[in-house]
Amino acid sequence: MSEPAELQELADELESVADKLRSGAVDTDEGAALVERCAELAARIGSEIDARARGASASEGQERLL
Repeated sequence: MSEPAELQELADELESVADKLRSGAVDTDEGAALVERCAELAARIGSEIDARARGASASEGQERLL
């Protein structure tokens, strides 16, 4: 899977899980599990964005040297 597609898939899953949580049609245990899943997905998305930003910054620095 390509990186942009993976990031989009994570974002889509986060939106889906958040929608389910917002619906209020879940019991307490399921709600707690959904909150944990949202946190996991958000952390993965944040890490991926940070990694891409570092990669872009590093490549820009290389171009300046050339």
